[in-house]
Amino acid sequence: MRSLPFLAAIVVCLAMAAPLGAQKETRHPLTEAEADKIAEAGIDPNERVNLYTKFISEHADTIKSLTDRAHTTARAQHLDNELQDLTALMDEFGANLDVYSDRHADIRASLKALNEATPRWQSILRTLAGEPAFDLSRKEAIESGEDLADEAKRLLTEQTDYFKQHPDEAGQDRVEPK
Repeated sequence: MRSLPFLAAIVVCLAMAAPLGAQKETRHPLTEAEADKIAEAGIDPNERVNLYTKFISEHADTIKSLTDRAHTTARAQHLDNELQDLTALMDEFGANLDVYSDRHADIRASLKALNEATPRWQSILRTLAGEPAFDLSRKEAIESGEDLADEAKRLLTEQTDYFKQHPDEAGQDRVEPK
């Protein structure tokens, strides 16, 4: 009789623990040190844009370095992870650009560097031959890269026009209401 409650307790514990193993791993595209650098640069929009550009370039370089390696399961998994990280980072970067755009932060200098970097990232992603193990991640990265490139071009044009009309606000981190 004593074993029945004990057995029931074990069954309940196992049933509760089963979904925990099936949960998807949360990926973090930045190391803790990189995330700290971006957080610290939060008060300097140009520095933050430059850091995102640098970190995305590093991920793109990693992807490029994996391209010519032997086609193994480990390589495919590593590429899939890097592509997911790259996509997440580009999406996060796009959200930051939206914030700086709304604030009218003058980020034209760093946008020029970003506009020069995006074609290289897109080239790396497009020359990477698709494989079933990471094809979806590759397609998502290409789409995120195209979205980021379009946003960077649009934002540079908007900022150039805006600061021609408001030269007294050029160089500011944010425009304060008057």
